[in-house]
Amino acid sequence: MFFHILKPIWKRKFKNLLLSLEILLAFCVLFGLALMSARYFQLYHMPRGFEYQDVWSVSMLSVGEEDKKNDPAVTENFQRSLAAMPEVEQVGFINFSPYSNATWRTDLYLPDNKFSYSANMIDMSDETPALLKMKLLYGRWFSAEDEGKSEKPILLNKRMAETMFPGKSALGQLIADDEPGAKTNQMFRVTGVFEDFRNKGEFMAPTNFAIMRFSRTSAEKRMDVALLKVKPGTSRAFEEKLNQQLKLIRSDWGYRISPLKDLRQSKMAQDTIPLVILAIIAVFLLIMVGFGLFGVLWQNTTQRIPEIGLRRAIGASSKHIYQQIVTEQLLLSSIAMLTGMVLLIQLPLTGVLGDAINWTVFITATVISMALIYAISTLCSLYPAWRASRLSPTEALHYE
Repeated sequence: MFFHILKPIWKRKFKNLLLSLEILLAFCVLFGLALMSARYFQLYHMPRGFEYQDVWSVSMLSVGEEDKKNDPAVTENFQRSLAAMPEVEQVGFINFSPYSNATWRTDLYLPDNKFSYSANMIDMSDETPALLKMKLLYGRWFSAEDEGKSEKPILLNKRMAETMFPGKSALGQLIADDEPGAKTNQMFRVTGVFEDFRNKGEFMAPTNFAIMRFSRTSAEKRMDVALLKVKPGTSRAFEEKLNQQLKLIRSDWGYRISPLKDLRQSKMAQDTIPLVILAIIAVFLLIMVGFGLFGVLWQNTTQRIPEIGLRRAIGASSKHIYQQIVTEQLLLSSIAMLTGMVLLIQLPLTGVLGDAINWTVFITATVISMALIYAISTLCSLYPAWRASRLSPTEALHYE
């Protein structure tokens, strides 16, 4: 039966070539959309590493160059004054807010190895991990006991700890911020390992991450963002009151106040723009492919009236004619998609895009895109197949 259906397809190979290329193009676009959707779905369900509910971000926009360094008195005044507000439960500092596009990336080294480990970095005050409800896997968070130590404390996420110290605990290990022997080499001591911190939100790809301690008493660069854990149910009306309190502390600074919930919605909308654009392109392409496929199948069925009439004359039933037309189209779609798969399967095999195209995402995208192409092919072939199955042998005799 299989070779019986392949034979008429091969006889019309030149006519079917353009149809196959059209199906192949539609499959590739659908595969790209399904691949992106599957990856977004996978990322969305990965641990984010922090909680955004009832957390507000206050960006402190200083105007003077001298304000870029931390003033312990000013920082302490921010901490004390904001924590005293009845709506505020906790106050912490961080050098850039979650759900922002800011990235600080650096290379870290082992003391006895020149091999570098690239990682995202961020500075936090002692209160910030608890404020964000970050999950510690082992070790401890920063605390006052780390003040003044020559080896600065550092925390690694699980991914980076396993990369730098495979098969052993990262706790207590030494890390350098430059190659061994460098004059300005700063040493760090790992005090703990946390689950993760995908600061750019749900659609951020997992990466190596390290957190350094910000000391309110140091004269180094100050933190640009204060995070406030507010009481549940606090409304946006609190923003005006908060701004007034901030102006009492430093009236010459500007402040940008945003609940993390709003920053999250804005970031997710921004991150999904490529997916929406590709979805629109895919919808229009599928509509064009559907109409083209229907027209070609209608024309092919009309041109095959003598063949179909002859089959009916020698005993083929309407059901067999119907099944033949539909099966031919599904087989043609299968050939086009298998051709595309020969090329697309190179993506996970070569690892050219890293974790972005893992086997779970690839298989999911393949199943979704194939199912859609089969559904479109079936729908477009139903009416031409029905028309062919209703053809009587006498119509074939009168066909010119």
